[in-house]
Amino acid sequence: MISAENLTIQFGGFELFDSISLQINQKDKIGLVGKNGAGKTTLLNVIAGFQQATKGRVSVPSEIKIGYLPQQMIHKDGRTIYEEVLLAFEEILNLKKNIENINKQLETRNDYESDEYMELINKLSEISERLEILGGDSFHVNIEQILSGLGFEREDFNRQTSEFSGGWRMRVELAKILLIRPDILLLDEPTNHLDIESIQWLENFVNNFNGAMLLISHDKAFLDNTTQRTIEISLGKIYDYKANYSRYLELRKDVRDKRLASYYNQQKMIDETQKFIDRFRYKATKAVQVQSRIKQLNKLEIIEVEEEDKSKINISFPPAPRAGSIVLETENLTKYYGNHCVLKDINLIIEREEKVAFVGRNGEGKTTLSRIIVGNLDYTGNLKLGHNLKIGYFAQNQDELMDEKLTVFETIDNVAVGDIRTKIRDILGAFLFSGDDIDKKVSVLSGGERSRLALAKLLLEPYNLLVLDEPTNHLDIRSKEILKQALINYTGTLILVSHDRDFLTGLCTRTYEFRNRTIKDFPGDIYDFLQLKKLESLKELEKKVQIKTIKNKNISKNKEIFELKKDCERRLRQQKRLLQNTENEIEKLEKQISEMDRLLSTPDKAGDLINDHNWFEQYESLKNKLSQQMQSWEKTTLNIEKLENELNLSE
Repeated sequence: MISAENLTIQFGGFELFDSISLQINQKDKIGLVGKNGAGKTTLLNVIAGFQQATKGRVSVPSEIKIGYLPQQMIHKDGRTIYEEVLLAFEEILNLKKNIENINKQLETRNDYESDEYMELINKLSEISERLEILGGDSFHVNIEQILSGLGFEREDFNRQTSEFSGGWRMRVELAKILLIRPDILLLDEPTNHLDIESIQWLENFVNNFNGAMLLISHDKAFLDNTTQRTIEISLGKIYDYKANYSRYLELRKDVRDKRLASYYNQQKMIDETQKFIDRFRYKATKAVQVQSRIKQLNKLEIIEVEEEDKSKINISFPPAPRAGSIVLETENLTKYYGNHCVLKDINLIIEREEKVAFVGRNGEGKTTLSRIIVGNLDYTGNLKLGHNLKIGYFAQNQDELMDEKLTVFETIDNVAVGDIRTKIRDILGAFLFSGDDIDKKVSVLSGGERSRLALAKLLLEPYNLLVLDEPTNHLDIRSKEILKQALINYTGTLILVSHDRDFLTGLCTRTYEFRNRTIKDFPGDIYDFLQLKKLESLKELEKKVQIKTIKNKNISKNKEIFELKKDCERRLRQQKRLLQNTENEIEKLEKQISEMDRLLSTPDKAGDLINDHNWFEQYESLKNKLSQQMQSWEKTTLNIEKLENELNLSE
């Protein structure tokens, strides 16, 4: 569908891409990954036609429609939300105007048998047919579905776009792109300003989208759930994996290990060849051999290996000072902005060392309650903070509160004390500051860089309550993993506002959902919460069916409920078959390993086996396969339990 051939992009003397080629086929769902600065956004810009390659070309058939959502966009004021998304239907609106004009002409004419009259009739027929193909009668329904899915309420449709934040205006642009029904979606960090409900809606949309998609995202769960192919950009080259992000990481490790072995072998050969050249360069008897070796080195294609991230970097928060057993408690806490009620009669208790997540749609009060807790907003009702509480707060506008005269390093160095001072560069590296970056003034940093710097500062002071409001918005996947591990090991209490499901998983043990001015407590992490929400939706559907049946006994049970149950039963059967196959494979592997163990314990054979490299490779391979099958067995067993519980709860 779209092909890029031998693309080379240079900036001054720096080469970003070196003769890369790729093909995007119809229905491909591709994740584009690589280090910050590797060229992911540049590649999207080139494919979209907003930037030209130094060499090479991108071939896009004329009939292919591209929908591109960049990270940074220019917004124009003067329209309502509805008027803005109507721009996506420019062709439909023009067709309707043409039909209206032709009908007006036909009303005033009576030369029914003239060529001009028949020409108008034919033109009207063609335009009407085109309008029908484009869904001219249903686009208003499509607008409502898309805007609602992205979190807009019906009363928002007639509000001016200028009344909304940048994040919400990004949603408007995304809605316009989805409504034009493109053949390929180019999405650069689309989930940055979406809440969990909207992310799940977008996942479902993308999975049902018939076109292709090229996606840049630091949301690991979103990548896994929407892509089946991963393209990595590294050192100006691209590497194509037919797998989603998690599987790509596994495959990449194998590829990297092999490439690293080839790199070391090549370096050894180069070193030995160079030593030969240096040793015999001036000996006439070796002149032919020396020249031959020089030519050999000149022709050599040098293997490059990208410097590996310090994946084992270990940063941690200072030990939390001991606080009271109850960290905070609210009673009938209420917050109004003018006449608008955001929170109503909130009753909440958070205990020492709890790690809780605040989730829910944007605008439901998560940030408001966070600001009340840290003392930034007034309220009515009661809020009681625990004994000896020291609060560390990361706000979404935290970047505005730093001294712009200081450098990145000075900002951290000014608050670092004790042993942590030896880890300043590691901490800055974990948050994507390296090399000359640490000497930049805060005043020249982007909003994302300032947010990351503010987050790094939190690692340096001993707080016993951390309130973090969307801390991962400007972090890459590796930085999020480092921060997540630090928070898992954190000994204080954590309140985390986030929409990142992968980040929340295994971190928070209690989830509070904000909805309709109140909160609801769900024990467990984010996926427990999402599973319970799905069951609640199922029960709600059944309740509606029961009410409808009372009103009309002839109405059959809701088909959607039936389909949900049927799908659940189908998945349960699949998982049980998978479990049986896994158990059979485990039994087979255990027998093979047991026999090899027996041979190893046999004195007259053990000596030969110890020296048999291939035999030991097979032995280790069988043990690895057994370990993988045991993990699969455990995962499948848990899936079966969840599906059985889901069926029991829905009956």
